[in-house]
Amino acid sequence: MRKTEIDNILSTMLETHGGVSDLNLTVGKPLQVEAFGQLTPVPTNPPIEQLTPFQTEIFSLNLIGSDRRNTQNLINQGSCDLSYFLPDKARFRVNIFSQRGSYSIVLRKLETRIPTLEDLLLPEVLAKLAEEKNGLILVTGATGSGKSSTLAAVLNLINEAKAAHVVTLEDPVEFVHSHKKATFNQRELGGDFDTFANGLRAALRQAPKVILVGEIRDRETVEIGMSAAETGHLVLSTLHTVDAGQSINRLVGMFDLEEERLARSRLADTIRWIVCQRLLPKAGGGRIAVLEIMGTNLRVKDSIVHGESEGKTFYEIIEASVPYGWRTFDQSIIERYEAGLITEETALAYASRKDIVGRGIDRLKASRGEKTTTIEGLGMDAEYGKEETRRKR
Repeated sequence: MRKTEIDNILSTMLETHGGVSDLNLTVGKPLQVEAFGQLTPVPTNPPIEQLTPFQTEIFSLNLIGSDRRNTQNLINQGSCDLSYFLPDKARFRVNIFSQRGSYSIVLRKLETRIPTLEDLLLPEVLAKLAEEKNGLILVTGATGSGKSSTLAAVLNLINEAKAAHVVTLEDPVEFVHSHKKATFNQRELGGDFDTFANGLRAALRQAPKVILVGEIRDRETVEIGMSAAETGHLVLSTLHTVDAGQSINRLVGMFDLEEERLARSRLADTIRWIVCQRLLPKAGGGRIAVLEIMGTNLRVKDSIVHGESEGKTFYEIIEASVPYGWRTFDQSIIERYEAGLITEETALAYASRKDIVGRGIDRLKASRGEKTTTIEGLGMDAEYGKEETRRKR
């Protein structure tokens, strides 16, 4: 199988369906694409009903090419990450991994155009992230929840407004930023640096004002990131966590027990924003982002330093800070429902606290004059108890 054949197969997979986000090659299944969150088989000529271990292995080796590091990672660690460019069509973030003695491949399609906050239907308050001069900004969420797109939109605002040096450390480089007002240097794990910690340490000697770290994976990266934030750099990164409270706990948990107090104090001083993101099915097709957004104030710092307690949970603090543009997932879900972007079933299914979302939906329905319950025909029973009274007489 040659590169031209690989490119032809990838092109066919991309063009078969609209809204393709991922290409999936798994032994025992046909070629598949994920479109709008659903895996769908791709028809081919001649048809491929089930991929064989030999086919996925040959495909993997062609994607890796002559990259010895990725070949060694695949053999020794069981998986490897790389990028692949399909001329005039798309760029991909590729993960190849072994499972039950064969190889599987997932290619995430990367957008070639830098998205804006308006394109992503994100709240205007996120523009404030680009205005920060220093500190630590985290965008969190599960894999495929749109963290990279959100960060790209924020970096684009910086690119348009500030004459600053921006260094990105990515695995792999996803969005390629052109030089506008800012100067961008984008480095890729494996080819340009060996670990995020070493790449971040080197970045401090490269005179950046803004540093993007693709993912915080270990304690060393957290420590260097906090040090960079403390010395006047703006550091942006991601975590695989579901909300603000879990994000703080994950960072603190990377330190030993005796270091926890100092770690909490440093985090309280350096964290500027935590944006947690989920993708929900959009009414009419596609997906839409809902976000939990938390900035920093004295209450947030106190909860980071001393931990959450009754009346001082991050959820309650965010809920009370709506005037500042903050919001919980539940508040964001209600906003999306009010705008008609998600259905009531989706809103309740993805709610953190179903009672809060349920009450919010009922209020919206009542304001529109819609029914808030399916129970009908209730009334007072005027005859109740009268028969018994008559018998006693």
